[in-house]
Amino acid sequence: MSETLVLEGVSKRYATHHAVRELSLSVPPGSIYGILGPNGAGKSTTLRMVMNIIARDAGRISLLGADPARDREVLRRVGYLPEERGLYRKMKVIDVIIFFACLKGVPADRARREGEAWLERMGLAQWRDAKVETLSKGMQQKVQFITTVLHQPEVLILDEPHSGLDPVNQEVLRDTILDAARQGRTVIFSTHNMDQAEQLCEYVCIIAGGQKVLDGRLRDVRRANRGNRYLIEFDEPSAEADRFIQGNRRLLRKTQRGPELWEVELPAGDAPGELLAELARLPVPLHRFERIEPSLHEIFVAHVGNAAVADRRQEPAHV
Repeated sequence: MSETLVLEGVSKRYATHHAVRELSLSVPPGSIYGILGPNGAGKSTTLRMVMNIIARDAGRISLLGADPARDREVLRRVGYLPEERGLYRKMKVIDVIIFFACLKGVPADRARREGEAWLERMGLAQWRDAKVETLSKGMQQKVQFITTVLHQPEVLILDEPHSGLDPVNQEVLRDTILDAARQGRTVIFSTHNMDQAEQLCEYVCIIAGGQKVLDGRLRDVRRANRGNRYLIEFDEPSAEADRFIQGNRRLLRKTQRGPELWEVELPAGDAPGELLAELARLPVPLHRFERIEPSLHEIFVAHVGNAAVADRRQEPAHV
């Protein structure tokens, strides 16, 4: 099956500012794909070009096999949650849900029925007849999410979907995203929160300064960046084991003692076999010897570095 979304050399420039520079990525169907980066990295600009809200300056975009700039009908098959939320504040909650569903071709009676079911699911049933302006920011966020998914799109494109949600509602959104993926839909979302991305994503693309830093399947990205660090734990405290680890500069490049275990780093390229053999000869039994897989946050910091805190121009909202 062809990829759900393909970008090839996509660029966007505002005067002297390159918001996105020659970005290429590929999103497999049925996956949860995270576009990650610091604020101002170009994430929102990228998603707006995919949705043809703003025009790209260069490159190719294929969404569900079509160019959204030439075939706008393909956008009916997409649910888009923008970073800048847009609800009609004077309308009743149920009415605004029905309105947006009808724009996507959903019959009004079905939109009402499914909208009320979604309100129940999101804990907003008692607010169905309230005006949008009376809802908290987090509650409005959930209403906007309902308008994004109610027409059962093949693709969900969510720009910073967790923004404004408390931890409980973040879990509700997380479960909804996972449920959409289980149904075979493709979910693409942007975030600068690496912990949320690590919990949800199968594939990631990290961008900074408008350019791709790395991308791929998350498990492959982690393995490629795992380094040569290990956790060591013994059955019981041992002064002899501590002396061995602290004093062994031949096998160990770095050591750090925790309350219950050691974190050590071997020289680059060294295999752990010799170290493991010497640990096994110590008088205290070895309980744990485990390679440390880096977190997505650690990978992000290592590759993005100062770009994460650099003085970046704010991405334009709507053009």
